[in-house]
Amino acid sequence: MKAAAEHLAVLVTARASAHDAPMVVGISGAVASGKSTLADAVVDALIADGTSAEVVTTDGFLLPNGVLAERGLTLHKGFPESYDRDALTAFVDAVHAGERDIRVPVYSHITYDVEPGAGRRLAPCRVAVVEGVNTLGALAGRLDLAVYLDAAEADLERWYIDRFRALCAEARTDPASFYRTFVSMAPEDVDAIAVSTWRGINLVNLREHILPTRDLADVVVTKGPGHEVLGIEVREHAGPGDERSAT
Repeated sequence: MKAAAEHLAVLVTARASAHDAPMVVGISGAVASGKSTLADAVVDALIADGTSAEVVTTDGFLLPNGVLAERGLTLHKGFPESYDRDALTAFVDAVHAGERDIRVPVYSHITYDVEPGAGRRLAPCRVAVVEGVNTLGALAGRLDLAVYLDAAEADLERWYIDRFRALCAEARTDPASFYRTFVSMAPEDVDAIAVSTWRGINLVNLREHILPTRDLADVVVTKGPGHEVLGIEVREHAGPGDERSAT
């Protein structure tokens, strides 16, 4: 993943040199595909090269659980209609405009909800890396570089189940965790819930809404079963100076 992040950082840096305004890079892909890991690695690579950068997750722009329940969208959490799209696009426009006091809503994967309050202040940066399942679709036409993180469905399901198990294990010592509900369940029952959630919600979202946005990507990073990067495709429409490549 480090090599892929460094490759992307080179592309971003090349574009940044031709733009005066701050840049916004979008990273999308399925739930559990490794978007957060890649986004963090890209930011680390940019900072190491002297470019200020910050990660922002679109999870913070999800509607609160209470609102989702009122609208009958609880089982569609993560689908396009579950986000405050106006707030997300306004955030990106503010970054491009170089505004100084930008607030970003914060999402907790422990409570499984948006944290109340004003959120966190985004540190002034040259590049904002926005990651999330809805990024390329919601921000089409607003991204300076659009990245799609691809993987086989079977691998994605396995990674999701592994993450679900880990969150349930962590909940044993955290009474506030959303996953505390599953702590007393037998391992096979926990796995059954994870599989049901993946196939009934996340896989549907992937096929109907996330995967189609791969066509909007300037760069497609493909991962293998062990999270290894199998290839990096820089597409012809990525812009001047970019070359089509696979590594």
